[in-house]
Amino acid sequence: MTVINHVNVAKQANVYFEGKVISRTIHFNDGSQQTLGVVLPGEYSFDTAVAEIMNVTSGSFEVLLPNKSEWQTVPAGQLFTLDAKVTFKIRTHEISEYCCEYK
Repeated sequence: MTVINHVNVAKQANVYFEGKVISRTIHFNDGSQQTLGVVLPGEYSFDTAVAEIMNVTSGSFEVLLPNKSEWQTVPAGQLFTLDAKVTFKIRTHEISEYCCEYK
């Protein structure tokens, strides 16, 4: 999907890692939320509060999932899932974008 209709968008951006990862939260009428983000080249560590579905929408991520020792490549058009209360790492060599759905 390239367009998300009938949502409210938070004016304030979520800024991480000195501006190298930036996202905006979108709120759906049913109360659910997602974030749309941009990740600049680099390696980053994140913690989840709830389960997440990360859909890479442009570029490509290398992901180190919890309890794994090898990085997994996730190109645009693919996704990966995360459990609640875990730490994972993302690295990218190009400007990449994602849509994160919270469960």
